[in-house]
Amino acid sequence: MSYETEENADAVEFLLTDERTLEQRLGDTGSYTRGILDRSLAGIRPTVEEGAHLLTLRGSDLSALIGTADTVRKQDVGDVVTYVINRNINWTNVCFVGCKFCAFARLKGDKEAYDDPTTAVLARIQEGIDRGATEICMQGGINPENPPHHYITLLEEIRAAFPDLHIHAYSPMEIFYGARRSGMDYPEYLTELKRAGLDTLPGTAAEILDDDVREILSHKKLDTATWVRIIKTAHAQGIPTTSTLMYGHIETPMHVARHIELLRQIQGETGGFSEFVPLRFIWQNTALFTQGIVKPIPQGQRDMAVYATSRLMLRGLIDNIQTSWVKLGRELSRLSLMAGCNDMGGTLMEESISREAGADSGEYLSPQEFKEMIRSMGRIPRQRNTVYELIDEAEDDYIAPQQEGYAAGGWSGSS
Repeated sequence: MSYETEENADAVEFLLTDERTLEQRLGDTGSYTRGILDRSLAGIRPTVEEGAHLLTLRGSDLSALIGTADTVRKQDVGDVVTYVINRNINWTNVCFVGCKFCAFARLKGDKEAYDDPTTAVLARIQEGIDRGATEICMQGGINPENPPHHYITLLEEIRAAFPDLHIHAYSPMEIFYGARRSGMDYPEYLTELKRAGLDTLPGTAAEILDDDVREILSHKKLDTATWVRIIKTAHAQGIPTTSTLMYGHIETPMHVARHIELLRQIQGETGGFSEFVPLRFIWQNTALFTQGIVKPIPQGQRDMAVYATSRLMLRGLIDNIQTSWVKLGRELSRLSLMAGCNDMGGTLMEESISREAGADSGEYLSPQEFKEMIRSMGRIPRQRNTVYELIDEAEDDYIAPQQEGYAAGGWSGSS
């Protein structure tokens, strides 16, 4: 079965030239949409049903949604847009899980399979530090040939060599597998990882937190309840995590809205999420595409709707909405700063997973490139650490000169 997607590219140029005030945009929407957006401006988060509706907005109605999200962003987090200097390490691509959305994994024995020794990992970390990295982000395939305590011993060796480095590592899938191989329950295993040097955990392996969807994407992967249990356990052990969403494949708007609702329930209980990162599905080299399960979805309006809706649904719970320059490309990720995003993510220096799937945005952005992208949208660039503490000097609240087609504040009529 093929899940139909939009056939024609959805241009976003009109979003850049819309000179109407936010009030005018709201006035041009239908009463149902305007009610949701008016309540959002008043601090009332959209319900799941309302969020699903917002995700479908296009054209002039999308312009009103984006203007609302930008206003909320400005009210809640201001004009600073952050980035982190980090080194991404995909240390092994050997994996038996068989996710249909992944083109990164290889089976043992494949000529392209690799499993880097610890010495190679340490050398790549040093390269990152030499280029200013404050964080290492480490995730890999699920390699059954690794020893039972491999995740722990790898952390111990990294921490011994780099005692001051922030280690952001291991998805919930890796925690699920590592705990099982080690014969530990999740609290014990996460405690051991923290002792060994783990600082924070990526909230990846989430995709869509709906088991019917997950069964199609990867029937061997951990289920929704297990993902939630691992994330909550990490938070209880004092290990903050990110939160993510993979969209643009077989999901519906209701799946996305329910996913965000689950994240805000967890955040209301634990307060352990540092950010939310919507990740566009990269389809080119994946089994989902080659097997005819999905068709390509054009970039543009859908992406902007996801970011803007996320800002409104997560208001007051997760303040940091991160764009993905690897998934969207540099231009669209820059434009997503109009739609509620306040973080550009990391420099990476290596990004094998998206690249193998077909992304062509590169594997590294320099701090200077981040600054130029942020300033071009009239925002203030600042370097942060993993937990969103600003670690550079402010540049006198610099605001970039207005470029043709862009409002000085990133969006016309948002204030």
